[in-house]
Amino acid sequence: MISLSPNLPPERQRAMLQQMLTIRRFEERASDDYGAGKIHGVVHCYIGEEAVAVGVCTALTRTDRIISTHRGHGHCIAKGADLNRMMAELYGRQAGYCKGKGGSMHIADFDIGMLGANGIVAGGIPIVTGAGLAAQMEGKGGVAVSFFGDGASNAGPFHECLNIAATMKLPMIYVCENNLWAAQTSAAQTHAEIDVAGRAAGYGIPGVVVDGNDVFAVYQAANTAVARARAGEGPTLIECKTYRWRAHTERKGQPDPRDKAEVEAWLQRDPIALLERQLRQQGELDDAVLRAMESEIAGAIEAAVAFSEASPVPLPEQATDDVFAA
Repeated sequence: MISLSPNLPPERQRAMLQQMLTIRRFEERASDDYGAGKIHGVVHCYIGEEAVAVGVCTALTRTDRIISTHRGHGHCIAKGADLNRMMAELYGRQAGYCKGKGGSMHIADFDIGMLGANGIVAGGIPIVTGAGLAAQMEGKGGVAVSFFGDGASNAGPFHECLNIAATMKLPMIYVCENNLWAAQTSAAQTHAEIDVAGRAAGYGIPGVVVDGNDVFAVYQAANTAVARARAGEGPTLIECKTYRWRAHTERKGQPDPRDKAEVEAWLQRDPIALLERQLRQQGELDDAVLRAMESEIAGAIEAAVAFSEASPVPLPEQATDDVFAA
């Protein structure tokens, strides 16, 4: 059962549903186009985890900063990234966020506080902890959010940065998207304790476990953590229990060791279906509103694909443009 609705107006709650649906439809199209050979490189789909990105980012302002992971499209969309430029980057076109040279795992938009996706496991945690220090020095009440997976919680930067943030009372929110699997390795094999949030006690900061498929529960936990950070009380570790529906990447033929019964059980807890049911029960959603929402999203994604296909590919002589180190 989804948690009680937060203190948000109905239109804001419907906007949360629309964002979650946008993430899912974008990922479905990205997967299809990758399979059709239109997108090269690699695609890590965020399908199934939409409530985490939307729940957290709903608690933020445009100028608050976040950093993402290799599975970053959901965070980009939830923070307000432009679908056209995102899709163009996946297509490897000049109109993309990285001018077609960064690909899926390097999308960034500093204007909306999106410091970038990061293909290195735990690689983004130190970067955004630095952004938390910057926010503290700026003194304007800004916060910074680190999204990372259960696999990254076993890496050194996770522990180092939590210690630094706790010691300095940085305005940080560390969000562990525990989808139970780091690539093909089960968290049950690598975590001595089942809850990552329990590690917060070692640094003297709050550690909270929430249902990562319940967007309202995620929002409420994030909102509390953001208020604490803005008040100068330091960081919070939020662990969102969730699940990715797809294999680690969209590459065909890769091994997927997950038990079919486990996958099916999580499919029955679709975060979008849970939110849709809640809004219907509240009388804030009906078939006509949902159809209009889906139509608007489909149009936006088709427009993003058309925008991407119309954009040229980078030229060979542009290979070193915007490269600061090699």
